Parts: sequence; structure tokens; C-alpha cells
Amino acid sequence: QVQLVESGGGSVQAGGSLRLSCAASGSHFSINARAWYRQTPGNQRELVASISTTGDTIYADSVKGRFTISRDSAKNTVYLQMNSLKPEDTAVYYCNPGTVISGKYYAMDYWGKGTQVTVSS
Repeated sequence: QVQLVESGGGSVQAGGSLRLSCAASGSHFSINARAWYRQTPGNQRELVASISTTGDTIYADSVKGRFTISRDSAKNTVYLQMNSLKPEDTAVYYCNPGTVISGKYYAMDYWGKGTQVTVSS
């Protein structure tokens, strides 16, 4: 079992920054990566960024150059630094454990409650 707690969301104006954190407890033998997803009402969750245990990262095209994912293995925590925020970044953000195989991220079915990010124009 894996438990996830996201934090750091809030309301900012366009152009602002936020840093999200995700603390994890528990373990699963097949986890070799962590990711951030986001979801808006009526839409599916979309992958924002992932990071493997070797530090390899994957970003959605919409956030490249603006968001940075990082991890502190000692704290079992993953971060998402979000800069130059846009109104279209408004969503509930979730972290997720998973695996990366051949450069593609595969999510496991463990989810936290998420943290709301609201960007006003």
C-alpha cells in the first residue's frame, strides 16, 4: 500500500509561481518513478511530469520550460516547481507512483486527495 499527501496549492495571478509537494509512505516493489497529474472538471487526468529513480524526467509539452519536477529520496517526497503560471494551469494536482518503461510513464492506481491550483488572469 502507498499513501500520498499533496500540499502547496493555492491561488495566484498569471505569471506567478507555486511549489507543490507530495509526501509518500508505504512501498510497492514495482515503483521506479513518481509523477504529477492534473485534472479539471469533466476531463480526464493528464500527466504533467514524471521523474524516475535515476532522475530522468518527462514533461507534458504544455509545461516544458515552466515546470520542474524533483525528488528528495531521503524524505520520500516529490516536488513540482511551477513558474510562469497561466490560467489554463488551473486544476487539481495529484501525485502518483508508477513505473517508466522505454521512456513512457505508467501510473499505478494510488492517488492522494490532490491540491487545488487556481491561476487568475
